[in-house]
Amino acid sequence: MTEVYVDADACPVKAEVERVALRHGVRVLMVSNGGIRPSAHPLIESVFVASGPDEADKWIADHAGAGDVVVTNDIPLAARCVEAGAAVLRPNGEALTTANIGNVLATRDLMADLRSADPFRQGGGRAFSKADRSRFLDALDRAIRKARG
Repeated sequence: MTEVYVDADACPVKAEVERVALRHGVRVLMVSNGGIRPSAHPLIESVFVASGPDEADKWIADHAGAGDVVVTNDIPLAARCVEAGAAVLRPNGEALTTANIGNVLATRDLMADLRSADPFRQGGGRAFSKADRSRFLDALDRAIRKARG
């Protein structure tokens, strides 16, 4: 059975995930260290993990697999979930797959190296937009349909 796992601590599309998943009747697991408001809907479950680095990521990676959809901006988590057979979406609607995850990981590592080499380097990417939200809604709808067969 398809489930949607959300790396929820800093996810800007929690409400959109809930809306699309409820339309499809799919269970959602909002995984975080706490600080998010639980949903009253029985298909939306809040999973609170121990505080600490990557605890939510570890939990999601241990549970998500083939037929599931994972929503995260965390590239190492995405790589683990892709390897496990899950469909992975970033909040901007970009799908991370076996075809592109290697390049995305390499780019992430390169950017981390550049930032560490120049501590005065500024910037963190562009702001999350309405177009990103719209792309995400469409991508999640397609991912759930595909995962459910």
